[in-house]
Amino acid sequence: SIDKISVTNNPAEVGIVDYVLCCVKAWQVPSAARAMKPMVGPETLVIPLQNGIEAPEQLAGILDAKNVLGGLCAIVAFQANPGHIKHSGGNPLIRFGHLDNRPDPRVNALSEIFNHCSGVKSSIPEDIQVAMWQKFMLITPWSGLGAVSRAPVGILLDQPETRDLLTEAIEEVLQLGRTKGIDLPEDSVSKTLATLGDIPPNSTTSMQRDLIAGRPSELDAQNGAVVRLAYEVDLDTPINRFILYSLRSLELRARGALKFNRRSKHR
Repeated sequence: SIDKISVTNNPAEVGIVDYVLCCVKAWQVPSAARAMKPMVGPETLVIPLQNGIEAPEQLAGILDAKNVLGGLCAIVAFQANPGHIKHSGGNPLIRFGHLDNRPDPRVNALSEIFNHCSGVKSSIPEDIQVAMWQKFMLITPWSGLGAVSRAPVGILLDQPETRDLLTEAIEEVLQLGRTKGIDLPEDSVSKTLATLGDIPPNSTTSMQRDLIAGRPSELDAQNGAVVRLAYEVDLDTPINRFILYSLRSLELRARGALKFNRRSKHR
């Protein structure tokens, strides 16, 4: 346990540290990278835990690339009240490692620290890029279709129509990853569906909840990233493109770039 926790809103007051966990929303990564620069020394490791796939590249564009790991977390949780995060399902897991998968005692040490924490498991995957894309392949179709349908994961899987859409969206992410040289297994789609089936059926994603509540979301970092990255390699992703275009007006409204009423007026 930790008897005393020091908190500040000025990272420059902290000084250089051993590790930085980057836990902000995906669209906040660049500003977080600039803010954390005073804490990052030659031996500091920065671990991004965002949904999406682009956080390591964004961090490396502002910090020294040698400080940046790949990382991901798996948890179903939400903010119940200010300062109160409720864990509602799943076994909390954190995975991270160097993007080139080289061994590093500092990475092993951090994993051991997490594994000594109650309720949190950590592991260092053989290929962090594969692990990150596997998370991307799970969270992105689920988030997008959940936001479009406003249904929890159990309904998405149980209804034949949404299960078909979910399967096709996962297949698109798989093909994108493999096109970009990620060694994703051929059975990734079935394994992703099986993993979704193990999640409590009433679960929703943070992106889904944010869009429904009218808050800015990670749409651009999830389905938006699929469409953007697929365009760069001349790959068609019609399901993710449909999801992105269907939700973009809600995202623009949440960010103040578009105005329209939540409920239409009837004459």
